[in-house]
Amino acid sequence: MSGAGLAQRPGLAIAFGAVGLLAGALLIIWAGTLVAVDRPNPAPGQAVDGEQPSADVAPVPGAGPQQPARKIAQGLIAPPPLEVSAIERIEPRLPLGELGLASWPETPMPDDWRETLLYRPIATSSAAFEAMGRKIIVSGTLGIDPDKSCSIGEAAWPCGQRARAAFNAWLRGRALKCFVPPETDRFAIAAPCKLGKQDVGAWLVANGWAMALPGSIYGKAEATARTAGMGIYGPPQ
Repeated sequence: MSGAGLAQRPGLAIAFGAVGLLAGALLIIWAGTLVAVDRPNPAPGQAVDGEQPSADVAPVPGAGPQQPARKIAQGLIAPPPLEVSAIERIEPRLPLGELGLASWPETPMPDDWRETLLYRPIATSSAAFEAMGRKIIVSGTLGIDPDKSCSIGEAAWPCGQRARAAFNAWLRGRALKCFVPPETDRFAIAAPCKLGKQDVGAWLVANGWAMALPGSIYGKAEATARTAGMGIYGPPQ
């Protein structure tokens, strides 16, 4: 081998060595990139491979226990605490008027009289009706005869017919609850009646479609109707 060939061998060895180092470095970089891609992303605050989580990572809602919310204007938003022992039960208020919830007459009824529902009542006058073969006069009231005429000044009008029509319109065929005897006959009987919770006599007298019998519980109702010009005490209707 010539002297020139021997002189070139050390240079070739250095060149091959440099290429090998460069190739090794590239392989290391490529392998690191693959590991970074395949590695899962840990949740905030979760340790990975024994490493402690970073202290500056913000907590994610729902990821773990949170600090209680700060109370703002609690006295304005939430009702004040209520002491059950401090609650006091009082008596119910009285009715606004004595006419709508008038009680049954204090006169004791005969033992055989019973509270009975009378269906499909039809007014025969302003304070009397027929239902289920019975003829009932509302006790404590004095009805207006259907043929009676009333006059206000020079104007006359058939107030008796109008009073009977008003009674019928108010009933509308609804059942009345009356205290009546068990037997029926051809004679009319006076009995207290209610329509639901409404006293029938109180409604008739308070609206001016019937008068109160002397000494009955409807005396104040008649005075009120006269003062207010209700029913027969008012203008033609």
